[in-house]
Amino acid sequence: MGMRAEVEWVDSRERLPEDGTTVAAAITGRFAAGADEEDPIAGKEFWLVMPMSFVTRHFDEDGREYNDCFVDFDGYVRPPYGRDGDDPQICDDPITHWAELPTLPGTTAHYLVGEEAKAARDRALGEGT
Repeated sequence: MGMRAEVEWVDSRERLPEDGTTVAAAITGRFAAGADEEDPIAGKEFWLVMPMSFVTRHFDEDGREYNDCFVDFDGYVRPPYGRDGDDPQICDDPITHWAELPTLPGTTAHYLVGEEAKAARDRALGEGT
């Protein structure tokens, strides 16, 4: 049974997610020009998607405060494109777009617990009754 999820990408210059929301984030930047001249991606631009959380206020380990930023699971902070994105002290690879994560397969929910989770998972896997 195939399931599809529809994604709506939002330009980060136009609108930001709600505080605390985990999103798929499109990150743009450039790979470092390495000492290895044989590295085929060194110095090249990239655009990739990864999960991140959006927060309206974040304190880094060094105590620095960031506002309206995306934070990855390693704690790396990235601003929305065009908002502090030109400041390399903040970040060389800002977020151009973001999208809400898809819901759980066969549901309209992002999070289920207990019997509700078991029943939804069993339905999506075609197991149980």
